[in-house]
Amino acid sequence: MSNPRNLHRASTRVLSATMLVLGLAMIVSTLSRGGGPLAIGLVMGVLFALAGAGRLYVSMKGG
Repeated sequence: MSNPRNLHRASTRVLSATMLVLGLAMIVSTLSRGGGPLAIGLVMGVLFALAGAGRLYVSMKGG
């Protein structure tokens, strides 16, 4: 059986990558529909992408 800590680490990386991709998709979708710099989709997309990238960075750097 797999070590629970390894399972947690892997699931954190998968969810972080999913957040990053979702944020990028929100940004692309908002911009393709003509959203401006303060459109809610753009702001939320940037926040999702930053949160996902930050979590991914910390999980990779942490070991």
